[in-house]
Amino acid sequence: MNGAELLLKCLEEQGVDLVFGIPGGVVLPLYNELKKTTIKHILTRHEQGAAHAADGYARCTGKVGVCFSTSGPGATNLVTGLATAFMDSIPVVAISGQVAKPLLGKDSFQEADTLGITAPITKHNYTVRDANDLPQVIAEAFYIATQGRPGPVLIDIPKDVFTQEVKASPKGKVRQHIVKKLSKNPIENKQFLKAIETLEKAQRPLILAGGGVVMGGAHQLLTQLAVVNEIPVTVTLMGKGVFPPKNPLYLGMLGMHGTTAANWAVQNCDCLLAIGVRLDDRVTGTLDTFAPKAKIIHVDLDAAELGKNKKVDIPIVGGSFEFLQMAVQNLWGIKHQRKNWLREIKNNALDCIAEDTGALNPQEVFETINRHIDRDTIIVTDVGQHQMWSALFLHPEGPRNFLTSGGLGTMGFGLPAAIGAQMANPTKKVILITGDGSFQMNLQELAIVKQYNLPIKILIMNNGCLGMVRQWQELFFEGNYSQSALEVGPDWDKLAEAYGINGKKIDSYHEKDKILSNSLKSNDPWLLDIQIDSGANVFPMVPGGNSLDQMWGRWGNETQISSLG
Repeated sequence: MNGAELLLKCLEEQGVDLVFGIPGGVVLPLYNELKKTTIKHILTRHEQGAAHAADGYARCTGKVGVCFSTSGPGATNLVTGLATAFMDSIPVVAISGQVAKPLLGKDSFQEADTLGITAPITKHNYTVRDANDLPQVIAEAFYIATQGRPGPVLIDIPKDVFTQEVKASPKGKVRQHIVKKLSKNPIENKQFLKAIETLEKAQRPLILAGGGVVMGGAHQLLTQLAVVNEIPVTVTLMGKGVFPPKNPLYLGMLGMHGTTAANWAVQNCDCLLAIGVRLDDRVTGTLDTFAPKAKIIHVDLDAAELGKNKKVDIPIVGGSFEFLQMAVQNLWGIKHQRKNWLREIKNNALDCIAEDTGALNPQEVFETINRHIDRDTIIVTDVGQHQMWSALFLHPEGPRNFLTSGGLGTMGFGLPAAIGAQMANPTKKVILITGDGSFQMNLQELAIVKQYNLPIKILIMNNGCLGMVRQWQELFFEGNYSQSALEVGPDWDKLAEAYGINGKKIDSYHEKDKILSNSLKSNDPWLLDIQIDSGANVFPMVPGGNSLDQMWGRWGNETQISSLG
């Protein structure tokens, strides 16, 4: 057996059944052995697509997504995908080829310092110099990717390691110091009791749930805690789906483009329980004005997040599942009637109205899409205005059903991530919401949609520009639309036809409901060019440097942008 065979057996030992990648010179020995395995390989058209597809697979399953690349440009093309997974705590294992050991450090053909390049954007990375080390390295990579706060791991393998003869067993063992470092410690009882006491006394409590609740599989416990104790819930972008969207306690998303209900509640609560969140700038607005009246309890698996951005009153190191399980057992029934608090939130929740220009209004388009979403629907988005409209107006039920690039904000994430999600869930409906800017960054992966007849519904919100850039230029740069107009773009119908996929244009209200309904009910892939109002903005909006209660939008009978604060 050679190193390539051993590597693939190690992957099978870890339960890997699907890999995304592209072959190249130094990984040909690896690809030569693929046919002997049970692993299905998807030939993407770009390595960035492979990384995002592995990421999408991981987000919707909770399992490790795996991708392959060759050396040099193959490996560097993975970088954006690895950084995306790193920022959102997604378990991905990337295996990159490298030039043979005697050629390392000599500026050899297609050589790159892959370890140095990826060190800041991976949870850990390896170079394997002896094929006999592969079982241990693979076992450790999968353990590190999934244990503690999840994240990507990269393994760089020189070409001669793939061809090296070995006799090792594919069963690897994780070294004890890694197990010890990533093992969960019990939640500190003193801090936990402080949190419970604070929640019991609170008359205006609020729960903020993030991606950590999704990763921890703690959504049912979150719902139980909130409902029994009548505590309203808001979520981050990464936390969408962790709380039933039709429950009256649900306030929607918090932050720069959050709902008025969520933003008002966080600014007026007396106790904020933040679970599995980073409290980043898009969530908090100005830090010194964030939750000014609240005792803040911050629960996170990663101790580095506690106090990193916002000083909190009760920091708790622990997993969302463990904390919520303990909280449900210890906080049973409410000490205060919270009807007045819920009524106050409702009274201060204003709907943002859209300006009527006669063109297709995005909000109405999204409301039509929302009628076709159920528990078996996975929403995937790219990044931009359409992403925020999706977060505001689409309400998939259950965790792992809303996939988006949160921390890095990666345009081009959507299509390959949707492919990964559909491959992992062949019986579920996968809807990709994208923009004409984002989609052009990785549209080559349409070949995979056609090749495997993946029934992904691709909805392009086509406004002929880089929408969020245009919005900021309108609001903050006196309408100087410098380089944000996409003056030349493909005829999307013909592009769909070129790939052998159903395509249709929607440019009127008369067509909207019928075409959307028919395509979303179809079992075939579809690409819809939805020509929305080019001047439509995402509101509400908290301008950078403002407090969360200083929101811009169109309210009530107002036709002009005005500030809620």
